[in-house]
Amino acid sequence: MMSIDNKNYPLLSGISSPEDLRKIPQDQLAEVSDELRRYLLESVSQSSGHLASGLGTVELTVALHYIYQTPFDRLVWDVGHQAYPHKILTGRREQMGTIRQKNGLHPFPWREESEYDVLSVGHSSTSISAALGMAIAAEKEAAGRKVVSVIGDGAMTAGMVFEAMNHAGDVGTDMVVVLNDNEMSISENVGALNKHMARLLSGSLYTSFREGGKKVLSGIPPIKALAKKAEEHLKGMVVPGTLFEELGFNYIGPIDGHDVDALVDCLRNMRNLKGPQLLHVMTKKGKGYAPAEKDPIGYHGVPKFDPAKDCLPKSQGGKPSFSAIFGDWLCDMAAKDSKLMGITPAMREGSGMVKFSQEFPGQYFDVAIAEQHAVTLAAGFAIEGLKPVVAIYSSFLQRAYDQLIHDVATMNLPVLFAIDRAGIVGADGPTHQGAFDLSYLRAIPNMVVMTPSDENQCRQMLYTGYQHSGPAAVRYPRGSGKGIAVDKTMTALPIGKGEQVRSGKKVAILAFGTLLTEALKAAEELDASVCDMRFVKPLDGALVEAMAASHELLVTLEENVIMGGAGSAVAEHLNKAQLPTALLQLGLPDEFIKHGSQSEILAELRLDSAGIVASIKTRLA
Repeated sequence: MMSIDNKNYPLLSGISSPEDLRKIPQDQLAEVSDELRRYLLESVSQSSGHLASGLGTVELTVALHYIYQTPFDRLVWDVGHQAYPHKILTGRREQMGTIRQKNGLHPFPWREESEYDVLSVGHSSTSISAALGMAIAAEKEAAGRKVVSVIGDGAMTAGMVFEAMNHAGDVGTDMVVVLNDNEMSISENVGALNKHMARLLSGSLYTSFREGGKKVLSGIPPIKALAKKAEEHLKGMVVPGTLFEELGFNYIGPIDGHDVDALVDCLRNMRNLKGPQLLHVMTKKGKGYAPAEKDPIGYHGVPKFDPAKDCLPKSQGGKPSFSAIFGDWLCDMAAKDSKLMGITPAMREGSGMVKFSQEFPGQYFDVAIAEQHAVTLAAGFAIEGLKPVVAIYSSFLQRAYDQLIHDVATMNLPVLFAIDRAGIVGADGPTHQGAFDLSYLRAIPNMVVMTPSDENQCRQMLYTGYQHSGPAAVRYPRGSGKGIAVDKTMTALPIGKGEQVRSGKKVAILAFGTLLTEALKAAEELDASVCDMRFVKPLDGALVEAMAASHELLVTLEENVIMGGAGSAVAEHLNKAQLPTALLQLGLPDEFIKHGSQSEILAELRLDSAGIVASIKTRLA
């Protein structure tokens, strides 16, 4: 358990809700922020979790809860990596040691966990759409409720954000969007100037002049247009907000996001402004902790570590991850074929593409957080004879399902999808579990869907999908491989063919993917047959029929929801072939899987060898 001495946090230890925070004099908020930052560092170093993002939003979090009457006023966080300070200030300080652990605090804002968590999140770019819905509802309610969304500059790259802002600007409802920009740095003179401008532009004098001027000039169209242009140029000389103004937002900033006083003053001014407002806040990821400031990517998500040391503990090495297997294959394939185009929606590190991006920069495309664009970009490449490989997480590909169907599969284009984080991902919880891809992929005509059981098979399947003349997907889990030697030679597998890997009696386990290891352990105890099915689509129907003819019970095993998954494919085939063999489908249940370690969750869902044996024995009984 976490051990933190509250005596080191005299102000913070007295804050069990934002109401307590609002009782503190404004001139002590810098001290509160300092304590909050130190507490965040101490707690995450003991518990593991997201660090750099939260360190960057300490002052902003304090200022927002200080000015807005949360939870009556709605505070909507985008993604939520940066919401640890928010959790600490909203009554969850003592539970921070349990974050991301089984039955502990959720890694992101979560409605079931706290009334201060307005929107359950985990994927990016949803906050402005949701906040607009809340703001329109608040307007109808007419009780004075305010709505603020906080979104990072990375999340601003998604098309959904601009759809939401375009609508918000058109509707004109009162709301505030805080753009937390941690990519640029502001030198002192520009910072001082912009702090002054932010106060000026959010103040009542400027606002009344702006609105009054519009009314006075409203009857004279040419003068109105001229006045608007003059206003844009005046602001454009000082602030880069023209794009937001065009979308109908009043732009304010940029302002130093680590000056809590300036933030409080600015937000106080903005609280009662009419219409959509955008406050541009400049912050530094990892602020206040030098190693995280130097390496915000490395310190984004951290294991337990010693804050006194200026580096994170080195991983023990061992078996390569599936992401690394993919990254190595991608480099090897690109060296052979200059037509290969690697695409990622802002997940270069997570998808194992760092080396590829460095060695083949002309063939590497990071399209930012724009999954829909990533897939249709691949379609454009394929139409022109290039060979696109889309590296994407299982839960992120959900966002581009329409493009997968309409822009790739209907034209039978040769696009390879390397689907990482398929199955149970563990500590990131329900929003990140790769629970649905087998179900949603196998429903699409022309798709080839492969489930490697180990790292060598993963490499060969990537090659098989790359050589295929239509769309293909290889789905593999988060984390390490099985320790199987990887053959550097690439050989295409016969499409739609599985393999029997153990002969037994009565029961045949048809395993899809890396749960094959657990299936083999279970089979030893049961003396069951085991098949490595390899392909979910096209399914090896001949192998299914052979197993059905020689066994009393078929058991399908997959790390995907049972509904519509690989087991359903087997059930459909048995039905079509009019084979009455009993079938037991093992996989993920019809519910969102909570957070915990991968091994804990698989054991709880009875998808480890002991659970498989128990389920089969129960069925046989």
